[in-house]
Amino acid sequence: MAEETFLEFIRQQAHDLREQDQPPASLTDWQQQRTQLRERLIESWGGFPNEPCDLEPQLVGTLERDGYRIEKLLLQTRPGVWMTANAYVPTTAGRHPAVLCVHGHFRQAKQQPEIQSRCIGLVKLGFFVLVVDAFGAGERGIGKALGEYHGEMVAATLWPSGLALAGLQVYENMRAVDYLQSRPEVDPDRLGVTGASGGGNQTMYVGAMDDRLKAVVPVCSVGRYQAYLGPACCMCEVTPGALSYTEEGAVLGLVAPRVLMIINATKDGIQFSVDEAAKSLAFAQEIFSLYDRRAAAKQTVIDSGHGYNQQMREAMYGWMSLHLKGEGDGGSIPEPDHTTEEPEDLRCFPGESRPDDYVTLPRFAAQEGRRLLQKIGVPNHADQWSAQEAMLCKGLAELLGPFPQRQPLNAVWVSDELGVEEGSFEAEPGMRLTTRYDFGPQDTRRLMILEFPTASKDGDSVETKGNELFAAARKQGWSVVRPQLRATGDMAWPRDNIGRAPDHTTAEWSLWLGRPLLAQWVWDVTRLLDALDEREPRAAPAMPTAVVGIGPAGLIALCAASLTTRIQAVATVSTLASFLTDAPYTGQRMGTFAPGILRDVGDVAHIAATLSPRRLVISDAVNGQSQSLEETASTEQFRATRAAYQLENAADQFHLYGRLAATDLLDRLA
Repeated sequence: MAEETFLEFIRQQAHDLREQDQPPASLTDWQQQRTQLRERLIESWGGFPNEPCDLEPQLVGTLERDGYRIEKLLLQTRPGVWMTANAYVPTTAGRHPAVLCVHGHFRQAKQQPEIQSRCIGLVKLGFFVLVVDAFGAGERGIGKALGEYHGEMVAATLWPSGLALAGLQVYENMRAVDYLQSRPEVDPDRLGVTGASGGGNQTMYVGAMDDRLKAVVPVCSVGRYQAYLGPACCMCEVTPGALSYTEEGAVLGLVAPRVLMIINATKDGIQFSVDEAAKSLAFAQEIFSLYDRRAAAKQTVIDSGHGYNQQMREAMYGWMSLHLKGEGDGGSIPEPDHTTEEPEDLRCFPGESRPDDYVTLPRFAAQEGRRLLQKIGVPNHADQWSAQEAMLCKGLAELLGPFPQRQPLNAVWVSDELGVEEGSFEAEPGMRLTTRYDFGPQDTRRLMILEFPTASKDGDSVETKGNELFAAARKQGWSVVRPQLRATGDMAWPRDNIGRAPDHTTAEWSLWLGRPLLAQWVWDVTRLLDALDEREPRAAPAMPTAVVGIGPAGLIALCAASLTTRIQAVATVSTLASFLTDAPYTGQRMGTFAPGILRDVGDVAHIAATLSPRRLVISDAVNGQSQSLEETASTEQFRATRAAYQLENAADQFHLYGRLAATDLLDRLA
């Protein structure tokens, strides 16, 4: 089936990347790999701050209970970024072992009754417990009410700056460990961490990165990275490019020689399944064996569904008690009787009391983006722009590459009597694409239309603006090419749409490989140009080609033209004017947000500037919520583009307009 093509392609790519993986042969080999793997993970997440800021802990409320108290805390994890937390503090004297609890995908986050049960159970067994709200969840959503989801286009606001939500969470959890070690009630050498689902991923990663955590218990989260290729997962579970250099077993191995217990459920999704987790654990145990600690890593299987139920909690209590308190044999310990709190009573910001200027996930992403753009600025001198342009193009090529090697296209063209050709070609092994080519009377002027199909009410794919443009172009005598890019149209994944993201799942699969969909789509356009050139008689020069990108596809047009001069002119229609937004993207494609594009290249205007002195038409530029920009705002967004064209004495080749009719657009593009 066509809809399976992209998934099969991605899975084969992943298999080819990792099929030669072997456990390290010696402890010396592993210690070198260990350092490199940690560095690669941090790089994938966008890096950590060079210096930690002061946590400036604030106690904003206390609940006194029998044998313990619950503190409501604010912790500053980065300058101006405040994490909400609850500490469950035993009232008995002395220093206690401590457990960091991370919540996963529970709507009420740290306030969720199941999360509370884990915390109360641990504190009644003599542990100091710190439970935190993940960035974007719980009390840290965009709005002030509980129940927000921090994935899809909320977390996607981080990608242009090169940051990943998984990395933010790891760093914040490491700051939570800093806080635990600062508490006089805590023994800083007896710390553990546990969480389920997305919280289990956080547990695995922070346990892998922070040697201060002596006991690591991820629940309903461990499987294999390759098993993520098929299901949908949350953005907080994605480590961009991870499959290009590792698998989950090696990440688990970073916990060695400390102790690790993974808990899996028999009725869970494939990505967290018992069998997939066992494969990763087997690899990790080979690493533990290098320390003579094979028994320090184990799997516990619970006959249940996804979650962190009482049986799972009791298994965790026993493991933590043995390894952090030196009590018991590691077997399950019955959960103490307890009563959970009303969620509202645990909040640091009850009701609507959170400050209006609180730094949410998109606001943080926008702050980071603005900081990066300050380093790029607007070109103001011809020589300076020449050097900057070379750097921008190099940065874009490195960000989207390395591209596959060019191989035979094996193109097939079938013509009909109406002057229409249906073509197909292999963009790369395993990825055959199709295109329609309506050639004009002289077939001397070519227009390529890039647009993402949308589904109509009856399920058919439609390209409304593209259809209007096609009709106008044919009247003017253009030859028109309308390709189907991979993972779209007939090849679209039927369960791709999650929340605001129409291409959520295929975009995430691509990121696991380190090949953003934007990079793959740019390659598709490049190979289509190859196929069109190959179609022409050998003696004929390459036909001039103009490309129009509609909506998010305009970003593909700009990037492709930046990397090849075979595109002589570009127009974008209702395309994003800036990657910066302090609200979730709406009406955009997740696949066009290549991680690090703001950091390594620049904003949309900087990419557009690299097209100078070729013809460029920007029509109806939009913001991150797909709202048309006023003329003043649009002019401001593209200051860098206009400046570059002026420096190259090509000001008359750059045109910035509001909404244009299809005919008018083509007139300005010609």
